[in-house]
Amino acid sequence: MTLPYRAGTIAVIGRPNVGKSTLINGLVGAKVSIVSPRPQTTRHRLLGIATFPEGQLMLVDTPGIHGKQKNAMNRYMNRAARGAVSDVDAAVLVIEAGRWFEDDALAYAALKESGVPCVLVVNKVDKITDKGSLLPFIAEVTREREFSAVHPISASKRKGTDALVKTLIALMPESEAHYADDEITDKSERFLAGELVREQLMLRLGEELPYAATVEIEKFEVDGEMLRIAAVIWVERESQKPIVIGKGGERMKAISTGARLGMERLFDRKVFLETWCRVREGWSDDEAALSRFGYTD
Repeated sequence: MTLPYRAGTIAVIGRPNVGKSTLINGLVGAKVSIVSPRPQTTRHRLLGIATFPEGQLMLVDTPGIHGKQKNAMNRYMNRAARGAVSDVDAAVLVIEAGRWFEDDALAYAALKESGVPCVLVVNKVDKITDKGSLLPFIAEVTREREFSAVHPISASKRKGTDALVKTLIALMPESEAHYADDEITDKSERFLAGELVREQLMLRLGEELPYAATVEIEKFEVDGEMLRIAAVIWVERESQKPIVIGKGGERMKAISTGARLGMERLFDRKVFLETWCRVREGWSDDEAALSRFGYTD
Protein backbone atom coordinates (compact mmCIF):
# COMPACT_ATOMS: atom_id res chain seq x y z
CA MET A 1 0.00 0.00 0.00
CA THR A 2 1.40 3.36 -1.04
CA LEU A 3 1.02 6.08 1.58
CA PRO A 4 -0.46 9.39 0.42
CA TYR A 5 1.95 12.24 -0.29
CA ARG A 6 1.88 14.96 2.34
CA ALA A 7 3.04 18.56 2.28
CA GLY A 8 2.73 21.43 4.70
CA THR A 9 4.32 24.30 6.59
CA ILE A 10 6.16 24.03 9.91
CA ALA A 11 7.24 26.93 12.11
CA VAL A 12 10.60 26.30 13.77
CA ILE A 13 10.61 28.26 17.02
CA GLY A 14 12.99 28.61 19.94
CA ARG A 15 15.15 31.01 21.89
CA PRO A 16 18.32 32.37 20.28
CA ASN A 17 21.22 30.03 19.51
CA VAL A 18 19.55 26.64 20.08
CA GLY A 19 20.28 25.38 16.56
CA LYS A 20 17.13 26.19 14.58
CA SER A 21 19.02 27.24 11.45
CA THR A 22 21.41 24.27 11.66
CA LEU A 23 18.42 21.94 11.86
CA ILE A 24 16.70 23.51 8.86
CA ASN A 25 19.87 23.48 6.74
CA GLY A 26 20.35 19.80 7.59
CA LEU A 27 16.79 18.86 6.62
CA VAL A 28 16.90 20.92 3.42
CA GLY A 29 20.33 19.54 2.49
CA ALA A 30 21.68 22.98 1.60
CA LYS A 31 22.65 26.18 3.36
CA VAL A 32 19.58 28.39 3.23
CA SER A 33 19.97 29.96 6.68
CA ILE A 34 23.21 31.40 8.03
CA VAL A 35 24.75 30.02 11.20
CA SER A 36 27.11 31.48 13.80
CA PRO A 37 27.77 30.98 17.53
CA ARG A 38 26.28 34.39 18.26
CA PRO A 39 22.69 34.60 19.49
CA GLN A 40 20.13 36.23 17.18
CA THR A 41 22.06 35.42 14.02
CA THR A 42 18.74 34.84 12.22
CA ARG A 43 16.89 38.13 11.74
CA HIS A 44 14.38 37.30 9.02
CA ARG A 45 11.52 34.89 8.50
CA LEU A 46 12.92 32.42 5.97
CA LEU A 47 11.42 29.35 4.30
CA GLY A 48 13.56 26.25 3.84
CA ILE A 49 12.04 23.61 1.54
CA ALA A 50 12.87 19.98 2.37
CA THR A 51 11.58 17.45 -0.15
CA PHE A 52 11.43 13.70 0.54
CA PRO A 53 9.86 10.74 -1.31
CA GLU A 54 6.99 10.73 1.22
CA GLY A 55 6.34 14.46 1.42
CA GLN A 56 7.53 18.04 1.42
CA LEU A 57 8.24 20.12 4.54
CA MET A 58 8.21 23.90 4.24
CA LEU A 59 10.24 24.94 7.27
CA VAL A 60 9.92 28.50 8.53
CA ASP A 61 13.18 29.63 10.17
CA THR A 62 12.62 32.47 12.59
CA PRO A 63 14.59 34.83 14.81
CA GLY A 64 14.97 33.56 18.38
CA ILE A 65 12.23 34.66 20.75
CA HIS A 66 13.64 36.64 23.65
CA GLY A 67 12.19 38.69 26.49
CA LYS A 68 14.28 41.84 26.06
CA GLN A 69 13.02 44.27 23.41
CA LYS A 70 15.65 47.01 23.55
CA ASN A 71 15.06 48.63 20.17
CA ALA A 72 13.13 48.46 16.92
CA MET A 73 15.32 45.60 15.65
CA ASN A 74 14.57 43.43 18.71
CA ARG A 75 10.86 44.20 18.44
CA TYR A 76 10.89 43.33 14.73
CA MET A 77 12.58 39.97 15.39
CA ASN A 78 10.08 39.03 18.09
CA ARG A 79 7.17 39.97 15.80
CA ALA A 80 8.67 37.86 13.00
CA ALA A 81 9.10 34.86 15.31
CA ARG A 82 5.62 35.08 16.80
CA GLY A 83 4.03 35.76 13.40
CA ALA A 84 5.54 32.57 11.99
CA VAL A 85 3.11 30.39 13.93
CA SER A 86 0.12 31.76 12.05
CA ASP A 87 -1.11 29.75 9.06
CA VAL A 88 1.15 26.73 9.66
CA ASP A 89 0.24 23.05 9.92
CA ALA A 90 2.57 22.28 12.81
CA ALA A 91 5.42 23.72 14.83
CA VAL A 92 8.75 22.58 16.20
CA LEU A 93 10.04 23.95 19.49
CA VAL A 94 13.82 23.58 19.55
CA ILE A 95 15.52 23.61 22.95
CA GLU A 96 19.03 22.79 24.10
CA ALA A 97 19.56 19.50 25.91
CA GLY A 98 19.90 20.02 29.66
CA ARG A 99 18.95 23.69 29.57
CA TRP A 100 15.55 25.36 29.97
CA PHE A 101 15.30 29.13 30.33
CA GLU A 102 12.64 31.82 30.54
CA ASP A 103 12.92 32.44 26.79
CA ASP A 104 12.15 28.74 26.17
CA ALA A 105 8.96 29.21 28.18
CA LEU A 106 8.12 32.32 26.13
CA ALA A 107 8.53 30.32 22.91
CA TYR A 108 6.32 27.51 24.23
CA ALA A 109 3.66 30.02 25.29
CA ALA A 110 3.59 31.47 21.77
CA LEU A 111 3.11 27.99 20.31
CA LYS A 112 0.44 26.96 22.82
CA GLU A 113 -1.51 30.10 22.00
CA SER A 114 -1.43 29.23 18.28
CA GLY A 115 -3.11 25.86 18.90
CA VAL A 116 -1.09 23.99 16.23
CA PRO A 117 0.48 20.56 16.91
CA CYS A 118 3.92 21.05 18.43
CA VAL A 119 6.91 18.70 18.31
CA LEU A 120 9.63 19.16 20.93
CA VAL A 121 13.16 18.86 19.52
CA VAL A 122 15.87 18.50 22.16
CA ASN A 123 19.00 19.52 20.29
CA LYS A 124 22.71 19.22 21.07
CA VAL A 125 22.35 15.86 22.87
CA ASP A 126 25.93 15.14 21.79
CA LYS A 127 27.06 17.90 24.16
CA ILE A 128 25.59 16.18 27.22
CA THR A 129 28.36 14.44 29.18
CA ASP A 130 26.00 12.77 31.64
CA LYS A 131 23.68 10.89 29.27
CA GLY A 132 21.67 9.61 32.23
CA SER A 133 20.44 13.14 32.90
CA LEU A 134 18.72 13.46 29.52
CA LEU A 135 15.56 11.47 30.24
CA PRO A 136 14.86 13.21 33.59
CA PHE A 137 15.39 16.56 31.84
CA ILE A 138 12.90 15.65 29.10
CA ALA A 139 10.43 14.40 31.72
CA GLU A 140 10.66 17.72 33.57
CA VAL A 141 10.23 19.82 30.42
CA THR A 142 7.22 17.80 29.20
CA ARG A 143 5.51 17.75 32.60
CA GLU A 144 2.41 19.94 32.31
CA ARG A 145 3.35 20.83 28.70
CA GLU A 146 1.71 19.22 25.70
CA PHE A 147 3.74 17.98 22.72
CA SER A 148 2.77 15.75 19.79
CA ALA A 149 6.17 14.04 19.95
CA VAL A 150 9.63 14.46 21.46
CA HIS A 151 12.84 13.95 19.48
CA PRO A 152 16.33 14.15 21.03
CA ILE A 153 18.73 15.01 18.19
CA SER A 154 22.09 16.46 17.22
CA ALA A 155 21.37 18.80 14.31
CA SER A 156 25.06 19.46 13.65
CA LYS A 157 25.84 15.74 13.41
CA ARG A 158 22.55 14.85 11.63
CA LYS A 159 21.67 12.31 14.34
CA GLY A 160 18.02 11.62 15.10
CA THR A 161 16.74 13.72 12.22
CA ASP A 162 15.40 10.81 10.12
CA ALA A 163 12.88 9.90 12.81
CA LEU A 164 11.98 13.58 13.20
CA VAL A 165 11.24 13.87 9.47
CA LYS A 166 8.85 10.90 9.64
CA THR A 167 6.98 12.49 12.55
CA LEU A 168 6.70 15.85 10.81
CA ILE A 169 5.51 14.41 7.50
CA ALA A 170 2.82 12.42 9.34
CA LEU A 171 1.51 15.70 10.80
CA MET A 172 1.16 17.30 7.37
CA PRO A 173 -2.08 17.25 5.35
CA GLU A 174 -2.39 15.12 2.23
CA SER A 175 -1.25 17.36 -0.61
CA GLU A 176 0.86 17.55 -3.71
CA ALA A 177 4.26 19.22 -3.40
CA HIS A 178 4.09 23.01 -3.33
CA TYR A 179 7.57 23.47 -4.79
CA ALA A 180 9.71 21.68 -7.36
CA ASP A 181 12.26 19.13 -6.09
CA ASP A 182 15.20 21.48 -6.76
CA GLU A 183 13.73 24.49 -4.93
CA ILE A 184 15.21 24.97 -1.47
CA THR A 185 13.96 28.39 -0.29
CA ASP A 186 11.52 31.18 -1.06
CA LYS A 187 14.25 33.81 -0.74
CA SER A 188 16.06 35.29 -3.73
CA GLU A 189 19.74 34.75 -4.50
CA ARG A 190 20.20 38.47 -3.82
CA PHE A 191 18.88 38.02 -0.27
CA LEU A 192 21.02 34.93 0.31
CA ALA A 193 24.12 36.79 -0.89
CA GLY A 194 23.56 39.48 1.75
CA GLU A 195 23.07 36.87 4.45
CA LEU A 196 26.34 35.14 3.53
CA VAL A 197 28.22 38.42 3.94
CA ARG A 198 26.53 39.00 7.32
CA GLU A 199 27.43 35.47 8.40
CA GLN A 200 31.12 36.19 7.77
CA LEU A 201 30.83 39.36 9.85
CA MET A 202 29.56 37.37 12.80
CA LEU A 203 31.97 34.48 12.40
CA ARG A 204 35.10 36.58 11.97
CA LEU A 205 34.51 39.49 14.33
CA GLY A 206 32.81 37.71 17.23
CA GLU A 207 32.05 39.93 20.19
CA GLU A 208 33.92 42.85 18.61
CA LEU A 209 31.14 43.36 16.11
CA PRO A 210 28.14 45.35 17.35
CA TYR A 211 24.73 43.82 16.70
CA ALA A 212 23.96 47.03 14.86
CA ALA A 213 25.58 45.89 11.64
CA THR A 214 23.70 44.78 8.56
CA VAL A 215 24.31 44.15 4.88
CA GLU A 216 22.67 45.67 1.81
CA ILE A 217 23.22 44.26 -1.68
CA GLU A 218 23.54 47.23 -4.03
CA LYS A 219 24.24 45.23 -7.19
CA PHE A 220 23.45 41.67 -8.24
CA GLU A 221 24.10 41.09 -11.92
CA VAL A 222 24.49 38.01 -14.08
CA ASP A 223 27.48 38.40 -16.41
CA GLY A 224 27.64 35.26 -18.51
CA GLU A 225 28.74 32.45 -16.20
CA MET A 226 29.66 34.91 -13.43
CA LEU A 227 27.71 36.84 -10.80
CA ARG A 228 28.84 40.40 -10.09
CA ILE A 229 27.76 41.44 -6.60
CA ALA A 230 28.30 44.67 -4.66
CA ALA A 231 27.60 44.62 -0.90
CA VAL A 232 27.54 47.41 1.68
CA ILE A 233 28.11 46.63 5.36
CA TRP A 234 26.24 49.23 7.40
CA VAL A 235 27.26 50.14 10.96
CA GLU A 236 25.88 52.78 13.33
CA ARG A 237 28.96 54.79 14.27
CA GLU A 238 32.12 55.95 12.52
CA SER A 239 34.19 54.30 15.27
CA GLN A 240 32.80 50.91 14.22
CA LYS A 241 34.17 51.04 10.68
CA PRO A 242 37.76 50.16 11.67
CA ILE A 243 36.43 47.06 13.47
CA VAL A 244 34.98 45.79 10.19
CA ILE A 245 37.76 46.94 7.88
CA GLY A 246 40.72 45.92 10.07
CA LYS A 247 44.35 46.92 9.77
CA GLY A 248 45.21 47.49 6.15
CA GLY A 249 41.78 46.21 5.14
CA GLU A 250 42.68 42.64 6.19
CA ARG A 251 39.40 41.91 7.95
CA MET A 252 37.28 43.21 5.11
CA LYS A 253 39.27 41.08 2.69
CA ALA A 254 38.76 37.98 4.84
CA ILE A 255 35.02 38.70 5.17
CA SER A 256 34.70 39.17 1.41
CA THR A 257 36.68 36.03 0.59
CA GLY A 258 34.66 33.87 2.99
CA ALA A 259 31.36 35.26 1.67
CA ARG A 260 32.42 34.85 -1.96
CA LEU A 261 33.37 31.22 -1.44
CA GLY A 262 30.05 30.57 0.27
CA MET A 263 28.19 32.18 -2.62
CA GLU A 264 30.07 30.13 -5.19
CA ARG A 265 29.15 26.92 -3.36
CA LEU A 266 25.50 27.90 -3.00
CA PHE A 267 24.99 29.41 -6.47
CA ASP A 268 27.32 26.95 -8.26
CA ARG A 269 29.03 29.62 -10.33
CA LYS A 270 31.92 32.09 -10.10
CA VAL A 271 31.29 35.27 -8.11
CA PHE A 272 32.99 38.65 -8.28
CA LEU A 273 32.23 40.37 -4.97
CA GLU A 274 32.94 43.97 -3.95
CA THR A 275 32.32 45.16 -0.39
CA TRP A 276 32.24 48.53 1.38
CA CYS A 277 31.59 49.65 4.95
CA ARG A 278 29.41 52.71 5.53
CA VAL A 279 27.74 54.46 8.48
CA ARG A 280 24.07 55.19 9.13
CA GLU A 281 23.65 56.41 12.69
CA GLY A 282 21.05 54.64 14.81
CA TRP A 283 19.69 52.49 11.98
CA SER A 284 18.75 49.56 14.26
CA ASP A 285 16.25 51.75 16.16
CA ASP A 286 14.91 53.52 13.06
CA GLU A 287 11.78 51.94 11.53
CA ALA A 288 12.43 53.60 8.14
CA ALA A 289 15.99 52.28 8.01
CA LEU A 290 14.83 48.80 9.02
CA SER A 291 12.36 48.84 6.15
CA ARG A 292 15.05 49.95 3.71
CA PHE A 293 17.33 47.14 4.80
CA GLY A 294 14.60 44.53 4.35
CA TYR A 295 13.34 44.13 7.91
CA THR A 296 9.62 44.17 7.16
CA ASP A 297 6.79 42.18 8.73
